[in-house]
Amino acid sequence: MTDAPAAHEPEPVNRDLVVEYFGAAFDRVDRFREMLAGEGVTRGLIGPREAPRLWERHLLNSASVAAFLPEQGSVIDVGSGAGLPGVVLAAMRPDLTVTLVEPMLRRVTWLEEVVETLELAGSVSVVRARAEELHGTLLADVVTARAVAPLDRLAGWTLPLVRQGGALLALKGSQAAVEAADAAPALSALGGGPAEVLDAPTIPGVDSTVVVRVVRERVVPPAPQGKRGRR
Repeated sequence: MTDAPAAHEPEPVNRDLVVEYFGAAFDRVDRFREMLAGEGVTRGLIGPREAPRLWERHLLNSASVAAFLPEQGSVIDVGSGAGLPGVVLAAMRPDLTVTLVEPMLRRVTWLEEVVETLELAGSVSVVRARAEELHGTLLADVVTARAVAPLDRLAGWTLPLVRQGGALLALKGSQAAVEAADAAPALSALGGGPAEVLDAPTIPGVDSTVVVRVVRERVVPPAPQGKRGRR
């Protein structure tokens, strides 16, 4: 009889289901997983306890956003950090143009190495900047963000990067509906429509991701510099 795993150990993800889910993108995403589990831990991009559960906690979580991406166009991933969700989405959708935006030099260096290693340079670029520094110079059909900030502040940084009719896709946790309600006045002031709280499943046995989608319905004049949110 096999001993049951300890309570603190995650159940192993079903690799066959992962391979089927990612399809042609699996090899690239799996190589990214290896990089995160090795150099990613060594360089402090993810915690050592996260390495054994990268599929369920990070990679599938990031991949869930792909269901809401457009058939064609561009994506800006704000606060890319270790490359989540931006690198995963770029691997899954090489037909899209993806810009990874990250202010910290050591993370930018990592992202550039990942893009080169995964041979994504044709569709992915890395920009060292804060999102608000790119207002008026960079636009995309979709902006993604994972674990960056509460929705009201996040919208202030990201909605100006979204083309009219495009959307912000924010990966959120269990309090997403509360955040969405609290952020409603800020979203409206920024030209955003009502926040939609969406369920984004991936494979059986892995918790669904909560994605908040905000469409940029109209373009509003930028706020004076002194009134923008600060990190």
